[in-house]
Amino acid sequence: MNFNWHVKEFDQLSAKELYSILKLRINVFMLEQNCLYPECDDKDLKATHLFSIINDQVVAYARLLPAMVSYAEPSIGRVVTHPDHRSTGLGKVLMNKSILHLEEKFPKEGIRISAQAHLQKFYESLLFKKVSEVYLEDNIPHIEMLKADQ
Repeated sequence: MNFNWHVKEFDQLSAKELYSILKLRINVFMLEQNCLYPECDDKDLKATHLFSIINDQVVAYARLLPAMVSYAEPSIGRVVTHPDHRSTGLGKVLMNKSILHLEEKFPKEGIRISAQAHLQKFYESLLFKKVSEVYLEDNIPHIEMLKADQ
């Protein structure tokens, strides 16, 4: 399948792109995973948005943040793939593109994530290391993970 990848700052997003991004995030995080939190948290305004579109629908998305927005290091958050595209390798492509973008934009700063604990091995395959004990975030077990600067 041919994935069109886009990397945009908030002000570069079209209204349709932003709507599709928020729709995917809300459908997965709030409805599917039953997490009630403010989805519009102002971090989007400071983020770079990496996403893929197929047939006018966002199918993969990650929010890339500079240092000192969520953590001391740059970070990747709101990582999500559309349910119809899971188990296809798309999530790994999304994360590799996210890592590459942050390492190019912020060399030697490392990358920190808050990962759902059941995905620890997936993130370890991308060279992240667990740096916290398990904690609950939105009633889902999470761990902080760090990919050290290269």
